[in-house]
Amino acid sequence: MKRKIRVTVNGVLHQASVEAGMSLVDFIRDTLGLTGTKKTCDLGNCGACTVIFDGQAVNSCLVLAVEADGKKILTVEGLEGEGHFLQRAFVEHGAIQCGFCTPGMVLTAKALLDQNPDPTDEEIKEALAGNLCRCTGYAKILEAVKSVTKSALRRKASQDSP
Repeated sequence: MKRKIRVTVNGVLHQASVEAGMSLVDFIRDTLGLTGTKKTCDLGNCGACTVIFDGQAVNSCLVLAVEADGKKILTVEGLEGEGHFLQRAFVEHGAIQCGFCTPGMVLTAKALLDQNPDPTDEEIKEALAGNLCRCTGYAKILEAVKSVTKSALRRKASQDSP
């Protein structure tokens, strides 16, 4: 059975008919062609499929596409046009190895920083706990996120001032 949905993804309204049991990750990848959202475990265990769903980081493999009706979704492709500061921080801190976990890590970090611009190390670790890195790049990922917290940016600004 198909159902019509209207969902805004990366600022663009999409209308589609989807099967009732289609996952959001499949909708994003297969229907919209946005392959930055990775599909791996289909169990919500790895975080590779993380998107921001109405302001919250969610595993899109655990959400049905019909649940996205009327919602706003942000995928990693939605950050590209901005040259997003988190993506730059991941590159600058060597937090990208194979890159498979990167979209989910970046979006999880963005959701955290949107809600708490100055998280502690423990809060960052807790937020990222649902995202697995196959290359064990956790230290570099933590450094990248820490580098763009409100405190770190204040310190950098004061060091750059004459």
